[in-house]
Amino acid sequence: MGVAVLVVAVQWLLAHWWILVLAALIGAVGGGLWLQRKRQRAEWERVRAQALRLRIAQLDELDHKAFEFAVRDLMRRDGCQAEQLGGAGDNACDVRAVDPAGRVWAIQCKHRRDGEGGAAVGVGVLQQVNGTARQIHGADIAVVLTNGRFTSKAIPWGKEHGIHLVDRRTLGEWAAGSRPLWDLLDRIPPPRRPTALS
Repeated sequence: MGVAVLVVAVQWLLAHWWILVLAALIGAVGGGLWLQRKRQRAEWERVRAQALRLRIAQLDELDHKAFEFAVRDLMRRDGCQAEQLGGAGDNACDVRAVDPAGRVWAIQCKHRRDGEGGAAVGVGVLQQVNGTARQIHGADIAVVLTNGRFTSKAIPWGKEHGIHLVDRRTLGEWAAGSRPLWDLLDRIPPPRRPTALS
């Protein structure tokens, strides 16, 4: 019975071949429109990411997790491949990124609800980053970033151990979209690979 129905269906389609052509044409047009929309959405996302500008007050209003995602998005805005890792077992790296020059960034985020009025980030945080950024995350650039401030001991400790400190002022300048983060920091290692700008 099933074979007979199949034979009849095939004979009918052969007699009405134009239905197959029409179905193929509709499928091709539909697939083309879907692909075009997908590309358009990707382009809109790229443009939106490049246009990302945040004020320091906006960053202050975020919770810690949203702050990490904002830092990830800012790295992406500047052309990096970036992912948010923060959470239990993140090994002192909330955002890991690879910049257009091939350098790996390990960024530890410290959000302060009260901004500069919150607790200063101390040497202990820098020591954690120093012990994991290069060894576990393969980082060329280790960063501790805060919307607050650092203790007076943390600043020289960071310089001595090659940990880049991004304080409220530098974060505000970067988030506003003036320049990529690597242009705002000193002692950045050379590119791992040639860039389109070099």
